[in-house]
Amino acid sequence: MEISFGSIYEQFEKVCRDFPEKPALIYLGKSWRFSQLKETVETLAANLLKMGITGGDRVILYLSNTPQWVISWLALLRIGAISIPISPIYTPMDLKYMANDSGAETIFCLDTNFGYVLQVLPETGLKRVIVTNIAELLPWWKRWIGLSLNKIPSGKVGKGEHIFSFKKLLERRSSSSLPSLNIEPEQMFEMLYTGGTTGPPKGVPFTHIVFLEGISEQRAMSEPFIPKGKDIVIQGGPLFHILGQQMGLGGLLSGDNLILLPKVNLDGLLDHIQRYRVLTFFGVPAMYRMILEHDRIDYYDLSSLQYCFSGGDVLPVEVAERWLKKFGKPIYQGYGATETCGRVSLTPIGEEAPPGSAGKVTPLQKVKLVDPDTLEPVPPGEPGELLVSSDHMIRSYWNKPLETAECFVEMDGRLWYRTRDIVRIDEKGWLFYLDRSVDTIKHKGYRVAVSEIEAVLQEHPAVISACVVGVPDEKVGERIKAFAVLKSDVKGVSAYDLLKWCRERLAPYKVPQYIEFRDMLPKSKVGKLLRRELRAEERKRFEKS
Repeated sequence: MEISFGSIYEQFEKVCRDFPEKPALIYLGKSWRFSQLKETVETLAANLLKMGITGGDRVILYLSNTPQWVISWLALLRIGAISIPISPIYTPMDLKYMANDSGAETIFCLDTNFGYVLQVLPETGLKRVIVTNIAELLPWWKRWIGLSLNKIPSGKVGKGEHIFSFKKLLERRSSSSLPSLNIEPEQMFEMLYTGGTTGPPKGVPFTHIVFLEGISEQRAMSEPFIPKGKDIVIQGGPLFHILGQQMGLGGLLSGDNLILLPKVNLDGLLDHIQRYRVLTFFGVPAMYRMILEHDRIDYYDLSSLQYCFSGGDVLPVEVAERWLKKFGKPIYQGYGATETCGRVSLTPIGEEAPPGSAGKVTPLQKVKLVDPDTLEPVPPGEPGELLVSSDHMIRSYWNKPLETAECFVEMDGRLWYRTRDIVRIDEKGWLFYLDRSVDTIKHKGYRVAVSEIEAVLQEHPAVISACVVGVPDEKVGERIKAFAVLKSDVKGVSAYDLLKWCRERLAPYKVPQYIEFRDMLPKSKVGKLLRRELRAEERKRFEKS
């Protein structure tokens, strides 16, 4: 079965025809067959149309990894609307920015973050709120047990003509029929926000063909082990992240069985792998380390795993070696970015990757290594900034012409995306990641723009200047450290005060772990902040420790 490069929903219809009675989703013990999933999706799609949501409308998915996320995403595809998946842990400040930047008028949210939505409604163009609970689609007896044991988080939900219940929308059979699909491969269907190198976050618009090419190349890596339609995939990353979409949604659109968990819980994850005999697992390097160091790892049978994939950050060689030794299965690696729809390089099945390699460049991608300052090509085998191009590619950021001009450049008659990452490619085509721009930090697989954190710190009335760098850390890739210079007349402001300030304004994964006060920060002769010097100091400390 090959993925056709039409529309994503047409591909979903195809796997529903091919595997109508096969499990599509499993969530906390409840299963949806492909035929059931399609019926549910189209019920929601019809009701969204009836509410006035039409093709091209932007809709935020402010949800965790639940069936509601998948059902909503597919329903929006069915009516030609554009989904804006964001992290369910984003703060009101993040939510307000993304709602206004995207122009969204509708949002799906959990009851636990409904309060944040209510807080920003007056300052955004949001007109409709569709609310759900993580256990809403489970059988009544499971909900009852979960609530009685206080295992199901819930929040207060208000009432109003603009507030709708997700569950009631599924129960409401719409009399209106769905229009025929009329979607072009180059049509935009989704936008993911990425930190990039400059803040605030930038919207990355995806087209159907870019996404379908991405999941096709990703799924082809495991196909020699596991034929399409035969895999059992457990969602090891968030659905709002490109890694989670390429592996999880890519599996579902290949006819595979996708297992969802509402949040990361190691025992729950390992129990599901054992219980459902999961074949494919994926996650960021920190997840593999957490599993290896889990004190109850030997209680679980993970022998069913056939394909383990790591992305989102560099996989330490010692983690890869420990995993292979313990489970007898390698961790296959890849390198990519949101702007490239993941999968710039992947490790082919059956080839032994050199230690430290992130795979070989995929067939549909073209790459170029250049000097980051001059953009001149570097000699073969030498490290350089990685530029990526393809026939079907993301060509710009949403409503960000200056950032687009900085990151997408015309060279040799092609458009190239500047990754800002320094890599080396050997004579056999293996890609080795060496370093990233000093303006970004990779923390737990997230790409964090240091300028966003610096801007928040400098808004504090006691701070005159701030600088943020990544501190090497074996467990999470890098930890976030901030250097702050306080105004001379300020007394009594502590690191705790600045951290509290950040927690109120930044998503949890963006909050610094350390704050160091300085009398001054290093700057160039023209006054440019020299982050590289502070970063070098921290690396020396790490190497000595």
